[in-house]
Amino acid sequence: MARTNRGIIQEFVEFISRGNVMDLAVGVIIGGAFTSVVNALVSTIIQPLIAAIGGSPDVKGLAVALNGQTIDFGAFISAVISFLITAVAVFAIVKAVNTMNDLKEMAIKKAGLASMIEKEQAPAPRTCPYCKQEIADDATRCPHCTSKLAGYENALEAR
Repeated sequence: MARTNRGIIQEFVEFISRGNVMDLAVGVIIGGAFTSVVNALVSTIIQPLIAAIGGSPDVKGLAVALNGQTIDFGAFISAVISFLITAVAVFAIVKAVNTMNDLKEMAIKKAGLASMIEKEQAPAPRTCPYCKQEIADDATRCPHCTSKLAGYENALEAR
């Protein structure tokens, strides 16, 4: 029983240590911080502007009393409007970031940095023309199917 628990604990530690879990944790934390920024943008800038132009952004007075329960359509409509405003704000932010990234990519291409990066990348691996398995660049025989490759020389076979 203790050995099983130790195995589970070890598996859990390996799971937590993976980069994917850490990336997810960072994403959730950044998402929470970003949520507060977007909420502040909507509640302190966009909704007051809407209220100044067209009155209150809240829809009040659309409620129905049914068997002692209040169904507040106004609160629901206000929540939908708030969601739509937030979605538009997030869309505008993401659109601006994507445009900035596109401009950055174009600047890198214009500066010639992209071609330098492409040259630094490793060439495609060499494959055997017979069995299509990956082989070393300096191989003269395929280690998988033992076919003779270009550059193969054997003094014993030449006799």
